[in-house]
Amino acid sequence: MGKAIVVTSGKGGVGKTTTTAALGAALAANGDKVAVVDFDVGLRNLDLVMGAERRVVYDLINVIHGEAKLAQALIRDKRLETLYLLPASQTRDKDKLTPEGVEQVITALKNAFDWVICDSPAGIERGATLAMRHADAAIVVTNPEVSSVRDSDRIIGLLDSKTAIAEDGGRMDKHLIVNRYDPARAATGDMLAVDDVLEILSIPLLGIVPESSDVLRASNIGAPVTLADRQSATAKAYFEAARRLAGETLPVTVPGERRSFLGRIFGRKAA
Repeated sequence: MGKAIVVTSGKGGVGKTTTTAALGAALAANGDKVAVVDFDVGLRNLDLVMGAERRVVYDLINVIHGEAKLAQALIRDKRLETLYLLPASQTRDKDKLTPEGVEQVITALKNAFDWVICDSPAGIERGATLAMRHADAAIVVTNPEVSSVRDSDRIIGLLDSKTAIAEDGGRMDKHLIVNRYDPARAATGDMLAVDDVLEILSIPLLGIVPESSDVLRASNIGAPVTLADRQSATAKAYFEAARRLAGETLPVTVPGERRSFLGRIFGRKAA
């Protein structure tokens, strides 16, 4: 059975969708079978980032309500044969998501894929809580700014209280991606340093993604950044994060600095 990962943060605009697409493509490029799932019902952006917006016929809500089979709604990527997208609906409300339906879809996907990566909507309401409820692990995406880190801290609390794992007495594995990091701004105090973010959130560091225009260029051509330009600093950061997620031990180097955070990856326990 595969593993379900929720990509979450609480705050909008921090890069959850970009991260979902980039990590999904990176894992698929290594030969794993991956499904990326858009839980942002009513908005739907993951299909744009994946370059599949014109291929959407059925969506997550259709599957949950028995209006389409899962196989009909899944869209296979044209570049990687092991990468699939399950889009969200643009015309339905988040209330159409049901706990039972979400559990059935996630279970079915885990039986068919190595990785199921769920792109959570912003906020802490129904869509976000259902996206995380049946996950096996979480990736918390944060920008190095106070409001983003505060919202991420709130999400960590929900992961430890509102998920099926938590209700069964367990604790969900959580990983941190610091996104849009600019070492020059961190040095002048215009954004938080990585040390500060780690100190506040106290969950293992999965990767540091530098601020870059590569993400915008990739989105404009409808491709995950890990496929648009594999040699870019952003793509390399996501490829390394995917390897860590899959179990490899790799040091995390802070962009613009020589020091690494190998001890911070596995040496810190989730709060």
